[in-house]
Amino acid sequence: MGIDWAGAEHAVCVLDHTGKKIAAFTIDHTAAGFGRLAARLGSLGPAEQIPVAIERPDGRLVDALLEAGHPVLPVKPNAIKTWREAEVLSGAKSDPGDAHVIADYLRVRIHRLRPAAPLSSHTKALRTVVRTRSDLVEARIAATNQLAALLDAHWPGAKAIFANIESAIALAFLTRYPTAVSAASLTEKQLAAFCAKQGYSGRKPAAVLLARLRSAPAGTLDPVVSTGVQDAVLAQVGMLTALNTAIKALDRSIAEKMDTHPDGKVFRSFPRAGTINAAQILAEWGDSRAAFDHPDAIAALAGITPVTKVSGKQRGVSFRWACNKRLRLAITTFADNSRHSSPWAADIYNRARASGKDHPHATRILARAWIRVLWRCWQNHTPYDPALHGGAQHRMKQPTAA
Repeated sequence: MGIDWAGAEHAVCVLDHTGKKIAAFTIDHTAAGFGRLAARLGSLGPAEQIPVAIERPDGRLVDALLEAGHPVLPVKPNAIKTWREAEVLSGAKSDPGDAHVIADYLRVRIHRLRPAAPLSSHTKALRTVVRTRSDLVEARIAATNQLAALLDAHWPGAKAIFANIESAIALAFLTRYPTAVSAASLTEKQLAAFCAKQGYSGRKPAAVLLARLRSAPAGTLDPVVSTGVQDAVLAQVGMLTALNTAIKALDRSIAEKMDTHPDGKVFRSFPRAGTINAAQILAEWGDSRAAFDHPDAIAALAGITPVTKVSGKQRGVSFRWACNKRLRLAITTFADNSRHSSPWAADIYNRARASGKDHPHATRILARAWIRVLWRCWQNHTPYDPALHGGAQHRMKQPTAA
């Protein structure tokens, strides 16, 4: 069966093993629509005997199908696009037609597709919070860049005074002094008192901070323009303050969910993984042991393994673009951090750099090595212990042996 997913209405097509159409209909993205789908499919046979292909790996419709017992096989939109172009020579395209193409793709290539693994409630909750935090961090970066551009245009000194304009002290300063006019008569004593009141933990004295402010290009002093600048700056400050507050709240939520997740201790146990990065890995990795019977499956999902293309006498190895990009970022971030506290990780990274690999490539090589260790600990439900890690022990003994 193939489903062409859409925002409000989904097209459904059911084919038998010969490609004959058994049913074709549409359902609304509502509780009643999901109920109608379950009833129609229930009349065709047992749920476990009706696999479903759909162009997305998650969502409420996917959850409903998994809960009903259907094997759900996510298919890549690019693969369906290529299949459609080969099968539909006229170039015609419609939602029911796409559902038929997806069903036919499933019928022919089901042996090459991997069923979606149902996630536990703990992992679903963790993934929801972790992904939301990542989205908010991206929004904070965008808002920070917008504020920086605004200050560059009208109030450069406020951008130069503190290291990070999204920090609490910088936002407090902009709230008190949103324009160059408002800070025109600011003295060293006043700045020192402001920093003390805000609990400024930086090591720069007020005299240095004020020098940074005064040495920057002069800001807009026109009183009429300044009213607009003030409103714009305060709006951006309010947005960044809200984002910082929300991200801190999600950090607390992530820590709580890692404490209660059955695999939380395993992923937290790795060097420099911390809580947030460990949660990012676990949220995308999941908790279905049956879904990943070998560490290479995880490496491919994370885009850590390269893609080899061979044609005649030509052979090329290229970067793997199609992957779970959230998992790749989480794994490579962990790998890069780990080399600063694990001699084994540092050795793998340094040897990769010595062979001519650039930093991202060397980090991916290290990440692939870590995935093997992560996978074994995860399969055994055992936190990482350097004393039990054969590769790490060998690396630690090398200087002694020499």
